[in-house]
Amino acid sequence: MCERMLLFLEVLAVNRKALSNYFTRAERLLWCSSVLLITLSFCLFDRANYLTLVASIVGATSLVLNAKGNPIGQFLMVVFSLLYGVISLRFAYYGEMITYLGMTGPMALFALISWLKNPYGGNRAEVKVDQLKRGEGAVMLALTAAVTAVFFFVLRAFHTANLGVSTLSVATSFLAVYLTFRRNPYYALAYAANDLVLVALWGMASLTDPSYLSVVICFAMFLLNDLYGFVNWRRMQIRQSAAR
Repeated sequence: MCERMLLFLEVLAVNRKALSNYFTRAERLLWCSSVLLITLSFCLFDRANYLTLVASIVGATSLVLNAKGNPIGQFLMVVFSLLYGVISLRFAYYGEMITYLGMTGPMALFALISWLKNPYGGNRAEVKVDQLKRGEGAVMLALTAAVTAVFFFVLRAFHTANLGVSTLSVATSFLAVYLTFRRNPYYALAYAANDLVLVALWGMASLTDPSYLSVVICFAMFLLNDLYGFVNWRRMQIRQSAAR
């Protein structure tokens, strides 16, 4: 099952490239392991909310493509944001719902456009890695603080569960989507930080409903994928810089 799904993704990703050459063996192993553990955790702890299972597999697939700098990954992130927003609504995690439907999803769409407009060397399956301009880091942090402050009051008005952690999730999510839009390798570390926040957030939810342990395991696997994404983007950055 894993091999068939990956072959389908490779057809979408590389067009004329030999399918077996697009994903490395490590990437195949990471994706298959992620899907396997996500599915097993769903069977053990949930077995009812199939939307969670579908969203988790879509998210894991998005991350392995994002790690390759492939724009299809951003398209799948838009899909994941929609699904995750619905899941968050069910548990009254309005912060997560608003964050993903109102920020992560739209920003993933902008990132998709940015990645499509900036292929590396004409290769549509790999985006051109970029760096932040001088002073842009300070602007990014100021925007993050402003967005987080606004969301805090909005989430408090909605009586969001676990308000503090939900607000922290907003901050890490904004950093991640901003850096993704800017095609910067550190987007993956920002997403990794967000994964840690979400593991804690859904871990607290699982104290009330054990079925949410499947979501905890999902974001734990996302953490591994995002860490790999950072490593691979650094490789891409070095390779692209050397070729200039």
